[in-house]
Amino acid sequence: MNDELQHLKNLGKTSAQWLHAVGIHSLSDLRRLGAVSAYRAVRLRGFRASKVLLYAIEGALLDMHWNDLPSERKQALLQQLNAKPLNQKIIG
Repeated sequence: MNDELQHLKNLGKTSAQWLHAVGIHSLSDLRRLGAVSAYRAVRLRGFRASKVLLYAIEGALLDMHWNDLPSERKQALLQQLNAKPLNQKIIG
């Protein structure tokens, strides 16, 4: 199986499976939702993903290793995530 998500930086088999389970099947799907919404969808589905997945998705979108994300960007992602509780449903 040629899985586009697994070819992105930071995303492996498990993270790609989680993203597929929430309806994200391509880079364009991921771009449309953004890192925070994609991460929130995975968590709402019940997967026990750590915040590293949030950074990994953002890194995948930027084509860079998640650990190379500037700390300011990581903080901004966490602020966006905390703006809405994880138990809030995503519309769209």
